[in-house]
Amino acid sequence: MKIKVAGFNVDIELLTEAAEYLTEGDASALTPETISAAYARISRDPRSVDQLRADAIRDVTKARASNEQIVFGMGHASVAEHAVFNFDIMGVSRLAIEAIEHARLCSYTEKSQRYIKLKDDFVIPEEIIEAGFESQFRELVTKQHAAYQVLFEGIRDHLLAKQPEATKEERKAIDGKAKEDARYVTSLAVEGQLGMTSNARNLEHMIRRLLCHPLHEVKAIGALLYSEAKQIAPSLLRYLEPTSAQLQAMTDLRALAIEMTKEESHTFTEPVCLLEWDPDADDNVMAALLHTQTGIGLTECQHCWRHMEIKQGKRLVRAVFTGLQQWDSLPREFELADFLFDLTISASCFAQLKRHRMATILPQAYNPVLGYTTPPSVQEVGLEDAFQEVMFASTSMYHDLVQCGLPLVAPYVLTQAHRRRVLVKMNARELYHFSRMRQDGHAQWDIREIANRMVGIAKRVCPLTMSLACGKDVFEQRKVALLEKMI
Repeated sequence: MKIKVAGFNVDIELLTEAAEYLTEGDASALTPETISAAYARISRDPRSVDQLRADAIRDVTKARASNEQIVFGMGHASVAEHAVFNFDIMGVSRLAIEAIEHARLCSYTEKSQRYIKLKDDFVIPEEIIEAGFESQFRELVTKQHAAYQVLFEGIRDHLLAKQPEATKEERKAIDGKAKEDARYVTSLAVEGQLGMTSNARNLEHMIRRLLCHPLHEVKAIGALLYSEAKQIAPSLLRYLEPTSAQLQAMTDLRALAIEMTKEESHTFTEPVCLLEWDPDADDNVMAALLHTQTGIGLTECQHCWRHMEIKQGKRLVRAVFTGLQQWDSLPREFELADFLFDLTISASCFAQLKRHRMATILPQAYNPVLGYTTPPSVQEVGLEDAFQEVMFASTSMYHDLVQCGLPLVAPYVLTQAHRRRVLVKMNARELYHFSRMRQDGHAQWDIREIANRMVGIAKRVCPLTMSLACGKDVFEQRKVALLEKMI
């Protein structure tokens, strides 16, 4: 057996500095294309992997030609997944970040507006400038930021007054709570930043999708990502430009959907509704656990489970949960239980929901018809009037932009309190992960309330499979209590 590290992330500044001490030919090998070219040969070349890599490094031109032939000529796109990029993405709006992070198989770490005090940095969309709304836009964002300062100080001082002898750590937590709730009045145009890691295959898909986006800012992000990546790995990025047919199809689909639903009205009932689930989910998950461990067919396992004595069934459940720790994933058999939710949530809540990328998350555009979410602390400190004033001003400008034919740009002026509808499909395994993170006592209150509702509903329709779903802070005590019931 032999295992060796073939490569790892290295800061671009170090690579640039190293290139100064190399010949032009050697410096050209500082590209992830050599890794992908070498790995592409594994299936048909008898040489060892490290020899294949050495050959690719010696002749980068040949390696690039090999990539192009294998990835694009033969269609083996998975080869491009071996080339990985890290991007610093700065000075982009909260709205644009949602478009970037729509790609589920990339990795992101984003500047948190919960932990960092916001400044008055914001993106001014080109469309708003061209439509003659720049001054009104600046005035609104300035108003939003002024309200943010008032809310931050008001909430912080109120909480400190309730804990006059707070320790340094407690004061830090209070400060964070004030930032967390004050940000609800800031707009989706506020600047953010993130670090992103993507392989070349996913990056190509992302760039193509961003270049198709209706917003100028998002298109520009796609163009810059391509400009940066093609300098390093030109052989792995090719099919990027959207065709006119693709662009027209997107426009036609939206117009058709609007036309077909024009008689329907927007309704807001509950923030969490379970739309679909399998009533046999408990049986299917437990039968699948039997199926994986035996040579028996699934139909026979289902029959066995349904006719099993209660005491035996409890033994199976105990076997699944006994060794489980709060950081462990559930067995893949739990993926056979699906739940489809219709959520109506704030932008602040969605910013956290979108991090659960393995779920199917299908958001609508933000819409002030759905109202907004007011943090309880705002009401507690008596600043609800100031909060509502910002909501009214933001909604008013949103409607002005819509009236001027800019419905897709209008969400820039809405706040993180404004809501959108989102379809979310999670299987039980993913819902467990979501539960651990978002029902935890340290989770942000908005998404914790949504998680409590989602998991509560799921437990009612799928009580056995979801019996250990809870926040990680209470996981151990819940597990002990559950296992005692299964004796």
